[in-house]
Amino acid sequence: MAFDPLQERGIPLDEQPRNWRELNVTPIDPDHADPYTRCRIIAMNGIEVEAIQFSHQLARHCPDLEISQQLARVRYIEAQQQKVVGWLLPGVSSVLETTIAYEQTAVELTAWVARMEPDAYLQQAYQFGLLEHFDHLYRFANLQEMIEHREAEKIVGRLTEVMPGRPAYLHHRDPMDNVRRPYDRRVTEPLSRLHALTIMSAEQQAMNFSMNAGPACMEPIARQLYQEIALIEEGHLTHYESLVDPGESLWEQLLNHEYNECYLYYSFLETESDPRVKAVWELHLGMELEHLRLAAELFSRFDGRDPDQVLAPALPPPVTFEPNKAYLRDLLATQIDCTTLGTGYVREAHERFTRTQEAIMGGEKAPSERVIDDNRAVSGAGVPAGDGGAASGGPPAQPLADG
Repeated sequence: MAFDPLQERGIPLDEQPRNWRELNVTPIDPDHADPYTRCRIIAMNGIEVEAIQFSHQLARHCPDLEISQQLARVRYIEAQQQKVVGWLLPGVSSVLETTIAYEQTAVELTAWVARMEPDAYLQQAYQFGLLEHFDHLYRFANLQEMIEHREAEKIVGRLTEVMPGRPAYLHHRDPMDNVRRPYDRRVTEPLSRLHALTIMSAEQQAMNFSMNAGPACMEPIARQLYQEIALIEEGHLTHYESLVDPGESLWEQLLNHEYNECYLYYSFLETESDPRVKAVWELHLGMELEHLRLAAELFSRFDGRDPDQVLAPALPPPVTFEPNKAYLRDLLATQIDCTTLGTGYVREAHERFTRTQEAIMGGEKAPSERVIDDNRAVSGAGVPAGDGGAASGGPPAQPLADG
């Protein structure tokens, strides 16, 4: 039977606050946990952070004291949820290990969304960004092998291939060419709204993580690589957030946020392999059902519409973390030479792209290229190109050529 969050009873808001003992969750074991459990944790942490930040923005535009107080109560619970989800990550993992896990999450989550997206234009946007995150994973894998002498495959569990994508130095474009055409809220499918909000939230988290982790590094090449990737992530966030129709009211956006949280907690509850983490998803889903009910009341009150007019009548099939190797290799073979021009995509460099490249590079190699050279010098051949490389029909098993 289909699950309709609007018809389900959640946990009353007064019963949702937790004490310190309840918030003090035991983290997953990085050496034995399913890599996709870690991906679900990272993804849900990003969703909760976006929910909190959006609520703060909404509160800053809300003149009604009573509603501001209600938003604050819900936001405090969202903050508790974020602490529980975020603290499931193990503190023993290095910054680089966590970075690689973040990139694996971005790759597999974006691949799933791209495969399921019904709108061709939105699908192209996700496929475009996917090949760039795929390359970020490869660059950070080389950095980790060089600094920590550990293979990224041990972190991603060989579920995600580690091989070159669209070269990172080509991700530096004129900012205006990162802006996409938004979907039309009046006709777009509810699933497309959920996809756009999910990927925007995940990208925002990737950007924040890179720009905060970089200064904590000691090695010059690590600091430089994080700096470069963080700048690229800023462009990616522009790319994804511009897909959301800016004509949605704040109350409609709040409704979409809460519905999307229900969708993702339900998805992860259905697909989680770790019983202890699964219990967290189940508890948080019960909380979010009440948050959705409150958001639906505000939407009806201030927008004068029924929530059923903008939400799906039942949740779509669960978001699933699963290997996307064949899908990614097909995109590598057909779309690696794409870049953006205005709100569209082209296959050849254009004047604005070339001008931006010259201004940013300043006649030098990008850190994302130098890390491959440095790892080659230290480790020999560098990170191999995926599970099997040329033997399995993919690109040659060698570091990416100089850019």
